[in-house]
Order: sequence, then C-alpha cells, then structure tokens
Amino acid sequence: MDLKEKAIASLRKHASGDAFPRLPAALPRASVLIPLLLRHGELHALMTVRSVHLTHHAGEVCFPGGKSEPGDADETHTALREAQEEIGLPPHTAQVVCKLFPVLNKAGLLITPVVAFIDSSFEPRPNADEVSEVFTLPLEFFTKAADHSCYPVPSVFGPTHSFMYTDPGTGRVHQIWGLTAALAMTVAALGLGKKPEFELGFDLSDPASAFTHFLQRRLSKL
Repeated sequence: MDLKEKAIASLRKHASGDAFPRLPAALPRASVLIPLLLRHGELHALMTVRSVHLTHHAGEVCFPGGKSEPGDADETHTALREAQEEIGLPPHTAQVVCKLFPVLNKAGLLITPVVAFIDSSFEPRPNADEVSEVFTLPLEFFTKAADHSCYPVPSVFGPTHSFMYTDPGTGRVHQIWGLTAALAMTVAALGLGKKPEFELGFDLSDPASAFTHFLQRRLSKL
C-alpha cells in the first residue's frame, strides 16, 4: 500500500461509527473537516486562519467547520457544507475517510471530526468574512517535540497542547493550540501510526476507550 492507502486503512480502524447513540438529543452539535492531502511525498493537513472580524476565536488557526443546521443530513454533511462555504471545497471532490470520536468543548458543543482526503491541486477560495488565510503543513509536524509545548490547563484530553508553525512559503508564524491541536495530534498519531515524541494523553492501542472516557467525563459536568 502507498502512503495514502496506509493512512486510510489506519484511520478507518478507529472510526467512531455510531458509537454514542445515547448522547443527549438537546446537545448543540458541530462538525469539523480535517482535510488531508499528499504533497511532496508527505501527508499534509489543510488548516485555516479565522477572520479577525469574527466574534468567537478571531484570528485563531482551525479546521473548516461549524454548527449543524436543520437541513444537514448528518455530521459529514455539516463538515462538507462548512468547508464549501469557508474555503470553496466542492463536497463531491472530498474522499471521506471516517468520522472520529466526538468531543465536547468547554461551551458544551459536541464536535465531530470528519477526516477526508482532498486533491493536492485544490486551490482554496477563502470566504473573507470567515477565513483570512489557508495553509497546509506536514501531518508529521504534530508528532514532533521541537515546536510543541504543553500547559497545565485542562483541554480535550489532559493538558492543553500548543504548536508553533512557521510557514516556509510566507514566513508567517501560526500558533495551533487547544482543540485544534488535539485533533491534529490525534489524526497524525492514528493516520501515520506513529507515537509522538511527547505524551499524547491517551493509549494509541485503544483510543476508543480513552475518548469514551473523556466524553463521559465532560457529560457528567454539564
């Protein structure tokens, strides 16, 4: 198998499916799309920078995504719709790999990560009202200790993780932290089958049990 096929096979082993059918129906829900692509013989992840004019998380690095809407068929539909709205990604061009386990953020929003491969030739068309920049970086970056730091502030699992990435094309420095960093770390570890050079926060051999525990712990605090 080539690099892409290996990543798909590895990620699908950890697909959540409908592992949490008894979640409270009243929970507000959202999805994020984690777009992966092959570039220069490496797996890359596509990320966005939120517009500084937004009310929430202005200027932060994130994955395309947003809240579910009544017309959305499911979590995958939400993620693809949001990616189309934010960066102009045609939904039919995304090869959806899997849904990973949902996480509950501090605001009580249940967020489902959807992983998909996109074509390396895709040229983003950012919606300026929501996105100020789009960039890609090697997925392996999220397994390296060199630009990683950790803070004793509770996050999705354990402390808050942060990465500082300097885009070689533009020279811009991006901080990737919190939930976005946690999702990127997870996809990197599972997709590459590579243990990070720092403490991840869950057992790579059984991530399903860990994420079930994290979610149940968060639900108990609502």
